[in-house]
Amino acid sequence: MAKNLLKGELKRKGVTYAQLAEKLATMDIHETERNLNNKISRGGFSAAFLLQCLAAIGSRQLQLD
Repeated sequence: MAKNLLKGELKRKGVTYAQLAEKLATMDIHETERNLNNKISRGGFSAAFLLQCLAAIGSRQLQLD
């Protein structure tokens, strides 16, 4: 569910993995585009990482259905 939530927010905001990597770097979180792709595709990430990504792309509200 977390994987789909994050992918959906990225798509909704029009943010690519490369752009996400740049935004995370400004928060002193260093991930490559390829690493982000693998991590998100597998869904193997922590809740903290999910929150960091959402903060980086400016998501302030989530709708969980």
